[in-house]
Amino acid sequence: MDGYWVWCGSVIAGQDGRYYMFASRWSRALPMFSGYILSSEIVRAVSDTPSGPYRFVEKVLPSGNPDSWDGRMAHNPTIHKCGDTYLLYYIGSTFTNPIERESKDACEAQCGESYSKIRIGLATSHSLDGPWKTMDQPVLEPRPGKWDSQIVTNPAPCVRDDGRVVLFYRSNTPEGLRIGVAAADHYAGPYHRLSDDPILRFEGGDFVEDPFVWWEKDHYEMLAKDMLGGITGELHAGAHFRSSDAIHWTPMEPPKAYSRTVAFENGEETQLGCLERAQLLFDKQDRPICLFAAAADGPGGFHHALNTWNIAIPLGAS
Repeated sequence: MDGYWVWCGSVIAGQDGRYYMFASRWSRALPMFSGYILSSEIVRAVSDTPSGPYRFVEKVLPSGNPDSWDGRMAHNPTIHKCGDTYLLYYIGSTFTNPIERESKDACEAQCGESYSKIRIGLATSHSLDGPWKTMDQPVLEPRPGKWDSQIVTNPAPCVRDDGRVVLFYRSNTPEGLRIGVAAADHYAGPYHRLSDDPILRFEGGDFVEDPFVWWEKDHYEMLAKDMLGGITGELHAGAHFRSSDAIHWTPMEPPKAYSRTVAFENGEETQLGCLERAQLLFDKQDRPICLFAAAADGPGGFHHALNTWNIAIPLGAS
């Protein structure tokens, strides 16, 4: 989108046969990495085919009310359905005063204020066209005195057929990023931790972020970003895991689900600077048909990106 950084698209099939993407965008007048903390908003786009192109329709969140916990920033959308209700999980935050653009120190202070208030929220609707009803409070918050006391972000809900939700998330620790898991008997909550400690802990210091989790017949499966490359053999490639209880996870064989090197329809092959926030689209038979991910150019890392977009990678029959 002209004038915007674009990130983290999540897609669901609509009852009208079209495909609906919920994605994040924020002004290119702000830096790519820190800009989302102050001005990210969630938008809705529509396509006739899974792989696009997607046409912008409207802004969905945030409300713009600084008195709301999520009033000034919304990011990390992931769209799901439970019965006749669509569930839009996201992170949100708020902060005081207009966005500071002139002073680097003041901008950093605002980023710190907003980042410290990031929580996981939920908006619901009976239509993908809205209106969306947000909750007065987050569905998941940090726990003072625990390993996840700083932040809860990167929501990855697995919505079961019986209405239960297992919600994976990321937090920050002095040893690196860690993944936690909570659950609720109903999407509205309350959510309780399934494990008091982080899950997916590896020998040798490897760790992951940006999980995406689904139920595969009789077990859970997860895609996650391999932060150091020790799990997949490639820095920031997609690692693939399975679990019977959502707490104890083992790598699949092979452990690499996807690479940052992608092949385009014109035959060109490129290693992307970023390929993350993986989200799968499933067909009516619960088969994955397309992988969506946030992409950026450059040599790697958010600070080197000149352009960002959401990429669609069609998946062949397995």
